[in-house]
Amino acid sequence: MQRMTSVIDSRTAIRVSSTLNRDVKAYGKHFLTDGNDETCWNSDQGTPQYISMDFSPRSVLVSELRIMFQGGFAGKECKLVGVADHRRPEEEQWEDLLNFYPEDSNSLQVFPIKEGASKQPWRKLRVIFLNSTDFYGRVTIYRLEVVGEANG
Repeated sequence: MQRMTSVIDSRTAIRVSSTLNRDVKAYGKHFLTDGNDETCWNSDQGTPQYISMDFSPRSVLVSELRIMFQGGFAGKECKLVGVADHRRPEEEQWEDLLNFYPEDSNSLQVFPIKEGASKQPWRKLRVIFLNSTDFYGRVTIYRLEVVGEANG
């Protein structure tokens, strides 16, 4: 069995709900996965905020979600949803994989995926931040990892 690592790579199309002041050079989505804990994605204000990942044409098996927030700008009530690999594009439907409630801290937090969802191949994933510890709904993330295995 191969080592479980983040399935997000250069082929993964990432979209975010917003970027603070549209300043993608300072706070863009590319900082989510650059491996540098000094850089971050920072959303603009408002809720909900989200991060979408499209692995097409591959699919991924997911065992855990890892996120490092900036304290004061963490998601409070969050969910991970996905589109199963067996669906045709015209049948695309988002399914709940995980509801999670992060701590308001700067540490890397790990959220295991429940058994049934971890055995299902997913083509798309979306992390939704329904609200935030920030009064204005902003979210700041230094690191995002989806741990599992990629097929293809």
